[in-house]
Amino acid sequence: MGCCGSAERTKREWRPLEDRSCTDLPWFLLFTVFCVGMGSICGFTIVTGGAARLVFGYDSYGNTCGRRNERIEGVQLSGLDHTDRKFVFFLDPCNIDIVQRKIKSMALCVSLCPTEELKTYQDLKRFAMMNGSELCSYELAAHKYPALPERFSKCPKLPVPRSKPLPLFNRCTPVDVSCYTKFAEAVVTFVGDSSVLHRLIAGVAASKEIIIGLCVLALALSMILMVIIRYISAVLVWILTSLVVLGSLAGTSVLWWLYIDYRLYGNDTSSKVLKDLKEEAKEEARDSGQALLVYAASATVFTIILLLLMLFMRKRVALTIALFHVAGKVFIHLPLLTLQPFVTFLALLLFWIYWILVLLFLGTTGNPEQNEETGLTEFRLTGSLQYLTWYHAVGLVWISEFILACQQMTVAGAVVTYYFTRDKNRLPVTPILSSVLRLVRYHLGTVAKGSFIITLVKIPRLVLMYIHNQLKGRENVCARCLLKSCICCLWCLEKCLNYLNQNAYAATAINSTSFCTSARDAFVILVENALRVATINAVGDFVLFLGKILIMTCTAFAGVLLLNYQRDYAEWLLPLIIVSLFSFLVAHCFLSIFEIVVDVLFLCFAIDTKYNDGTPGKEFFMDKALMEFVESSRRLERAGVRGRSRVKAATSEGAEMKPMAPGTSSA
Repeated sequence: MGCCGSAERTKREWRPLEDRSCTDLPWFLLFTVFCVGMGSICGFTIVTGGAARLVFGYDSYGNTCGRRNERIEGVQLSGLDHTDRKFVFFLDPCNIDIVQRKIKSMALCVSLCPTEELKTYQDLKRFAMMNGSELCSYELAAHKYPALPERFSKCPKLPVPRSKPLPLFNRCTPVDVSCYTKFAEAVVTFVGDSSVLHRLIAGVAASKEIIIGLCVLALALSMILMVIIRYISAVLVWILTSLVVLGSLAGTSVLWWLYIDYRLYGNDTSSKVLKDLKEEAKEEARDSGQALLVYAASATVFTIILLLLMLFMRKRVALTIALFHVAGKVFIHLPLLTLQPFVTFLALLLFWIYWILVLLFLGTTGNPEQNEETGLTEFRLTGSLQYLTWYHAVGLVWISEFILACQQMTVAGAVVTYYFTRDKNRLPVTPILSSVLRLVRYHLGTVAKGSFIITLVKIPRLVLMYIHNQLKGRENVCARCLLKSCICCLWCLEKCLNYLNQNAYAATAINSTSFCTSARDAFVILVENALRVATINAVGDFVLFLGKILIMTCTAFAGVLLLNYQRDYAEWLLPLIIVSLFSFLVAHCFLSIFEIVVDVLFLCFAIDTKYNDGTPGKEFFMDKALMEFVESSRRLERAGVRGRSRVKAATSEGAEMKPMAPGTSSA
């Protein structure tokens, strides 16, 4: 038996695009059961009334607004008929608990939100008598509002701001949001002056058309860069390599110059000064010279290692350039690849909206309990039902990773189809759609298994990050160091598994094997080409990072030019920050697709060169640019072999002629 129960083969037979079969079917069934459980949580919240309480709202006595309610044992004023009272009204809507992120005020169901500002209790009485909407607690008679002693605790805080119902959720929301200034200032902690906050928000409101236009510009620049990067990749790579080498040489030279200058001139001046200094100062002066020597020696070692790496990896840098060139061709032949970030983002957005709604449903589901501090009725999950929230949280991570893995498998399937089709004119009409259909029909189990492995690593890391944030300032140095080390190790493990998973999906797209078998085969290929992998990841990732920075800076520069007409330069800050962050995010989404394409192309190239040699019956599948790289590598190898053979021949001739010298002289 092979990995995880898969049948062991004596020799891997790579059969691209042949012998399709379902992979990891048990994991597909497990993922299906898990998704049914996620849906059951939503159904449970709907059946038990949690969804209705969130949508329609409920008062502080457990009554759902707009409905006839059943009495809750031990809770006065529960079980009321609120058919005509459809809106939730808070007596003090500005009393917000920032830590718990909720309004601490008493809530009532009313038939109409106050359409004007009510400054006195007489105004409250008049509003209730004219509109039939009582804004004080239910047991208080409207015509007695001005004289009741309970009006200070069970009536709204004066003045009552004008409000209107929130769409869909039926909450009376103040029209003037000035009462939320404290909350906004607490959230935006970097703004000390509320006037600055107002100016920044005003700048965003005044520049919303420009912001939208710049976001579209970032989108267009990302799509253009994905196509033209194959033309500029060689220039970028060699400029980057030259700058790194020159920078390391310059840094090393400066450190040695500082050390030599200290030895030549520092000793003469310091010897005079040291006589007047204490022993501690003398030791510090000597330590500074030793520190310069250590820095210079370390920089020298680093520079030598870097130069040796560049010397031995220069051929592999050419492979990175060739892969970038072919990746650009892939996007020309498969233009629908550029839509993958949109599709993935839309799928994630829809799922996240659903997840947040169900989480809010869970917040209003459960048994009614009275809060000991406020005396208000709240709904909480008790007993084993508390684990529904944890199950829902795991679903957020697993399904999100599943959606991202589906994107990786779809892109890998399309790139594999492109690579292993010799005649590019005979590509399927829609390789992306064909890849999606193969994924849905055969490989959903493989994607579910790979995403579950990432989930197993990500959840402990998120839990440790939460513990670290909760203990910030209270834990000792050892505990803080241990937590950070564990978080860092789990992050590194997650990144490594992500890379291995991506190559496993590509191997599955080629060979239609299970996840473990594909991961093992891909790992063997990557280990055999370790230096190439390191070069592609180091050089390629940095080039793509420079591309992201290029898009962000171009968009920000365009924003500066478009915002130049505004005289108040302080109003530029928030629009430019929004545009820069969005442009970097868009560039990251698009260039991550480019990165996946490059990685899949490399795996296909490594398989192609391992099992084919260009002879009849074993023709290469690779593109012309990669073929040129292989031919140049072979020419260099043949030249090296000829050079070594000549050296050996010359050495052997010299060895044969040595015995003849004495004979000649004697003759």
